[in-house]
Amino acid sequence: MAERNESRVTEFILLGLSNAPELQIVFFLMFLIVYLCTITGNSLIMITIYVHSKLHSPMYFFLSNLSFLDLCFSTVAVPKAIIDFVSQNKTISFNDCIAQLFFFHFFSGAEIINLSLMAYDRCVAICNPLRYTTIMSKRTCLYMIISSWVGGFFHGFMQTLPTFQLSFCRNEINHFVCELRPLSLLACNSIFISETMSMANSGSIALGGLLVLLISYLYIMSTILKIRSAEGRRKAFSTCASHLLVVILFFGPCVFIYMRPLVTFSTDKLFSVFYILFTPLLNPIIYTLRNEEVKKGMLRLKGKQVSFPEIHRN
Repeated sequence: MAERNESRVTEFILLGLSNAPELQIVFFLMFLIVYLCTITGNSLIMITIYVHSKLHSPMYFFLSNLSFLDLCFSTVAVPKAIIDFVSQNKTISFNDCIAQLFFFHFFSGAEIINLSLMAYDRCVAICNPLRYTTIMSKRTCLYMIISSWVGGFFHGFMQTLPTFQLSFCRNEINHFVCELRPLSLLACNSIFISETMSMANSGSIALGGLLVLLISYLYIMSTILKIRSAEGRRKAFSTCASHLLVVILFFGPCVFIYMRPLVTFSTDKLFSVFYILFTPLLNPIIYTLRNEEVKKGMLRLKGKQVSFPEIHRN
């Protein structure tokens, strides 16, 4: 009888953030406004970089890819959550749940790799400026971007694969998105293998990205301290400060949620809201406010004719 019940779980119910009707409206408005701002901000950055030839350099190439990944990452879960806040039917089919889980980790994994590549790019630009255009060639940058997408695909696949080994006794997910941890809590059978695979996969990509970031910024800081000009040090540090801030905001909740055994905390949903909803919005805000070239490009965007982008200027 248990096996028969398990096989009938063809859809899940997302319990969301709260059952209070008044809070549902508040969450609906908050998610809708933030999502629209996320779409607008990231799209504006991509268009600005595409249009202005002065921004056709490796740093902005990676920034454009980051904005696109943020846009995709936010779109995976937020629109469904917005609809659920004002809908009586908060169900999601098994296939849609698995697809959401896959793309959620696909884009987050690709973003981790992209942030690591941005750190490497800044390391080469500051520590070896004379060879920068040679090292960060068009082909190299293209291969780097492709590697981030391939790595993200592998991460998403490895996070999704364990779910096919689970048998579900219940169908109520205590979350507003299909995530592996709350989904695993519904399983009837042992989750040791799936949990081990998930932690190993998340740990490898997160720790690998952090290692690249740490080594890159150790080289960067040591080089910045050797710069005699105070203005040169300020400019170099300002360029890296925005990237470091984005890294902290992205990796902080990521490490808290995924780099631990399967234990639930009352703050998990709060971290998930920040990680899924606000981080994709904060990235364009941080880079725009701290980057004069992007701000100038946005101001000149009106009436500018579109030109085909290049990775860097000769």
